[in-house]
Amino acid sequence: MKLTGRRYGRMIVAALVLGFLGWIVWREWSRRSEEAARYGPADARAPKGTRIKVEVLNGTKTRGLARRATRYLRDRGFDVVGSGTAAEQRDSTLVLDRSAQPEWAYLVGRAMKAKVIAQPDSSRYLDVTVVLGADWRPPPKPFYP
Repeated sequence: MKLTGRRYGRMIVAALVLGFLGWIVWREWSRRSEEAARYGPADARAPKGTRIKVEVLNGTKTRGLARRATRYLRDRGFDVVGSGTAAEQRDSTLVLDRSAQPEWAYLVGRAMKAKVIAQPDSSRYLDVTVVLGADWRPPPKPFYP
């Protein structure tokens, strides 16, 4: 079969389009796997129909970090009911189990990539407290042109 100029040009255009689409898919896949490695697994979410009440405290000098962590946890289905500044600064992020529900604290710990410690406190109406440390980095903000 002899290739004419038009047919040859169409094959080149089709190959370029397929190559471009493959590059877009590869880039998106690698970005998501990189985010999962850096910001916690995608399955670290609150179970459907379960309300896990979380408090976020900023234990760093970085202003606005508790607000960014609040958005991050709410995007994962956790009910962040309060945020503020911790009394002391920390180097590493810590998740405190307040309601003796270790599986809930574990989910938050996985999402934040942080150590979980049991510290039940029935005087608080919370399930989990997150104390942000200098090691926690918020995910990058999406770009909306």
